[in-house]
Formats: sequence, structure tokens, C-alpha cells
Amino acid sequence: LVDDLKSELTGKFETLMVSLMRPAYLFDAHALKHAIKGAGTNEKVLIEILASRTPAEVQNIKQVYLQEYEANLEDKITGETSGHFQRLLVVLLQANRDPDGVVDEGLVELDAQVLFRAGELKWGTDEEKFITILGTRSVSHLRKVFDKYMTISGFQIEETIDRETSGDLEKLLLAVVKCIRSVPAYFAETLYYAMKGAGTDDDTMIRVMVSRSEVDLLDIRKEFRKNFAKSLHQMIQKDTSGDYRKALLLLCGGDDD
Repeated sequence: LVDDLKSELTGKFETLMVSLMRPAYLFDAHALKHAIKGAGTNEKVLIEILASRTPAEVQNIKQVYLQEYEANLEDKITGETSGHFQRLLVVLLQANRDPDGVVDEGLVELDAQVLFRAGELKWGTDEEKFITILGTRSVSHLRKVFDKYMTISGFQIEETIDRETSGDLEKLLLAVVKCIRSVPAYFAETLYYAMKGAGTDDDTMIRVMVSRSEVDLLDIRKEFRKNFAKSLHQMIQKDTSGDYRKALLLLCGGDDD
């Protein structure tokens, strides 16, 4: 079927249809493979997928990657990245984030203090502390840490990351924080910026619409409407055309006036 689709279709519409044929983990594995293949790495794809997937999803992606490409995803990514950026990617790939459970307020206070001392209070930044805490603590724990951090420092954690780090590490840390706060809000923002301004980032559009279409796209639509004062449906309508637009609108599933 995929071969027939490829021979009958072209362009963005073809990419979208072929993407829809791939099971979720295979789709992610394929996207990661293409992000690290050849000259230059597409960091944006690595950041988006590894910051937003659950530990269980990451384990499945690694397994599928090994089956499909007979290669270890962690080795491949390590070979193509470096520094603290690489370090955090590896922590996320190891998928050892604590499961959600009872939150220990004492540890929340401690982590918030550690982050404050590692960033705002330090000449230079202790990136390791950010990587360890943001990469391994549970989601409910980290949400409390972010609130406590605001109380202690007077800054949102995002503001500190923005000031204290740069480049791909900054982008990855921010993506992790946004996904801890709300995965649907993160993807709503990703879709908005894929369409905003001149030209559309169709690769991102397709990747997000396909990978979230039966996961949390309704929540993404809600966040989109709330944060950008227009609906996802309206923006797709305005920004795309032809069968590609029709297919994206069907995936979107409706308008939110």
C-alpha cells in the first residue's frame, strides 16, 4: 500500500499520507533516523520527540529503532551530538524519569534551591544540576519545583534557562519544561510557530499532526484556541491548500470557534 501511495501521490500530501501509514513508534523511530542521518543533524526533531514522549514511549521507540535499523538509537544520537545537549538527550533516552507518586515537599524545596544556586546565584551555570533534575524527577514533582522556584527566585524557571543557557541545550531544556507543564500546550505552540509568518514549516506540521492525531489533538486544539486567539482549524485553512489542506483539516477534526 505504501509503495502504491508513493507512486500515485507527490509532495506534502504524499508525505502526510505515507506518515499516516506508519505505526506510532515506527513513525518516531523513522523521524529520529532521518534527523541524525547524513551531514548535519536536525536538532529540532530530536528535541521535539525526546522532550515530549513518556518514558514508556521512549523505551518502545528504542526497541523499534533497534529492530528496524539494527542500530542502537542512543549510540547514534551520541555520535551526532556533543556537550551538555548530548548529556540531556542521553538522560531522556534512558527514560528513567521517576513515576508520578506522592510528592515529597522537602525534596521539592531542595531541588528548587539547587536549581537557584546552579543558575541565578552562580557565576556561570552548573548545567549538570539542571540536566539531572529536569531529566529524572517525576512530572508532578517538577511542577511543584517550578512553583517553588518562582517563590524563591522571583523568576519563572523558563526565564532563568533563557538567561543562563544558550543554543540547543537551551532549546531542549525549555522544551522539557514546557512538556512538564503541559504537553498539549507545547504542541499547540509548536504548530502555531510552524505556520506563523512567511511560509509554513510543513515537516513540523505533518510530524505533530500525525503523531498526536489520536493521542491529545483535542487538548492541543483547546490550548491553541486559548493561547493564540484563533483556532488550529482556521490557521490550517489559511496556511495550506489542496488535498494536503483537506487531509490536515480532517485530522484536526473540527473547529473551535
